[in-house]
Amino acid sequence: MSSISQTDLRDSINDVQMPEGFVEQEFVGVKTLVKQGVTTLQSETDAYTTFVMLPAYNEAEGLPSLLNKIKQVFAVNGQPYHVIVVDDASLDDTSEIAVTAAKEMPLTLVRHQTNQNLPGALRSGMMKAVEMGSAGDVIVTMDGDDTHPPGSINCLLQKISEGYDVVTASRYQIGSRVLGVPLHRVLMTWGARMLFRVAMPIQGVRDYTCGYRAYRFNVLRDTMEYYGDQFVSEKGFSCMADVLLKMRRFKYVFGEVPLLLRYDQKQGVSKMAVGRTVSLTLKLLLKRRFSGY
Repeated sequence: MSSISQTDLRDSINDVQMPEGFVEQEFVGVKTLVKQGVTTLQSETDAYTTFVMLPAYNEAEGLPSLLNKIKQVFAVNGQPYHVIVVDDASLDDTSEIAVTAAKEMPLTLVRHQTNQNLPGALRSGMMKAVEMGSAGDVIVTMDGDDTHPPGSINCLLQKISEGYDVVTASRYQIGSRVLGVPLHRVLMTWGARMLFRVAMPIQGVRDYTCGYRAYRFNVLRDTMEYYGDQFVSEKGFSCMADVLLKMRRFKYVFGEVPLLLRYDQKQGVSKMAVGRTVSLTLKLLLKRRFSGY
């Protein structure tokens, strides 16, 4: 398994002093800072390593609880894992919390020097996971605000072990519950779901926009190599749907597990601009339906 490359500890981006322990890396032409903590990456006797990627912007309130829950999940199931936190130029202590957590759990922090929003954080995190991982591994993406229960990782991994390539924690499976989400958000996601299912159906998928997913390593790596810099190309929260639509052209096996969405546990304000997200999602649907990929 590859490790993070060691570059010169020169001045960091924007000509300021490189923070202690960080190395500079470049993802899709964007320079970022990376700090790797303790790690128990896959050995020859391990079946696979699960990489848990968390995009985070000003998540200092919810991140400690989320990281602790992730640590508990893997302490119980005994499987190798590695957390990747992508701090998207937060203004709070998100990075400091991740650095502290890295002393007690396998964790790599990727820190953007300028805010790139969810698409940029998703791209950096996926690229880092693919760089660190190897065949047989699993890459899980989930929100960094403690609204996605880490316990569902076990359900996602079970589906992957059954032969599925991409598995989503879905709000539309039997047994799912959504707590604390405003009515207008519920209606928006329901409407998006119906539009996608009619215009761009994917067998095994009901929830196109939820970011809580597990990807088989080879599937994500091969798709990213195919699309290159355009794999995560949409602006805003519609990028999660676009990732699925781009995978639609391949013969992947998609599946879902029920999700308990705990939006009532969210700390701080939502980063989603509802009107802009609706507009971008409709534009995406039209573009993929009539212009392809």
